[in-house]
Amino acid sequence: MCILKDWDNSSRTTHTSRVATKRLQEHSSDFRHFHRSPKSPGMNIIEDIRDALLHAVEKRSPPPRTPMDLMTALQDLWCEFPPGYLQTTVESMPHRFASLLRARGGPTRY
Repeated sequence: MCILKDWDNSSRTTHTSRVATKRLQEHSSDFRHFHRSPKSPGMNIIEDIRDALLHAVEKRSPPPRTPMDLMTALQDLWCEFPPGYLQTTVESMPHRFASLLRARGGPTRY
């Protein structure tokens, strides 16, 4: 089983629910917290990877029907994820940062 240990806390309301807050407090030492400007969502490669995983889940036949089916599908897809995609996404960061600097912290095409 593949486990993702990093956690992106981008101050979203989804991370402030009681359940999420309690889990973060209980396991805060297990996660690295990333702080980034809310004006720069393109700097978050986790969103790109998440979108790719969700797209892959949507293409599954039959689709996951229960939360456990979804968890299993996501774990399977993560383990099958093409390493080249992840590498390319990580390698895009210098270009993303350069775009952000040119935009002076404003919106970029990412």
